[in-house]
Amino acid sequence: MNKILTFVTVALMLGLAVTACAQNNNKKNAEMKTLVAYFSATGTTEAVAKNLAEVTGAALYEIKPEVRYTSADLDWRDKSSRSSVEMQDRSSRPAIVKDLKDADSYDRIFIGFPVWWYTAPTIINTFIEAYGFKGKTVIFFATSGGSSIDKANADFKKQYPEINWKAGKTLNSESKAEIKAWAEGLK
Repeated sequence: MNKILTFVTVALMLGLAVTACAQNNNKKNAEMKTLVAYFSATGTTEAVAKNLAEVTGAALYEIKPEVRYTSADLDWRDKSSRSSVEMQDRSSRPAIVKDLKDADSYDRIFIGFPVWWYTAPTIINTFIEAYGFKGKTVIFFATSGGSSIDKANADFKKQYPEINWKAGKTLNSESKAEIKAWAEGLK
């Protein structure tokens, strides 16, 4: 009888410990302050960003270029278009409107963009360099007509090793439920 009582007591204690750990993790995740920042030239990435912010309860922030992109600027077939010129010069840093308040207060930052030339537009470098995010968790999400986000994930992890990068995802036509499941699945 003593062995059974000891076993039950130990099992209860382990159960309580596991529950306490789970509650601490849930509390930690709930206390994490999250930002969804996005650059959207045509509105496609903006729609995904709004869905992501809604399902995660995050603050939403638009990365705005000082000079908006026109359709002519976005013509990837024109080698002299603004986007083509910027992407040919990887040191290009298009100026942004720097109005993000309390950037340091965010623990987790989702950054969204359309894939340009198989990676992130250089305006994303401007944003990261303007605010730093050293030691923060950053996750990319992108929209694309056919390219993956893999090159951007690799490029930025190498360029900014002081940031805690989590693998991002291309989110083109995912539902809110699918976006939520992806975001909740990030560790």
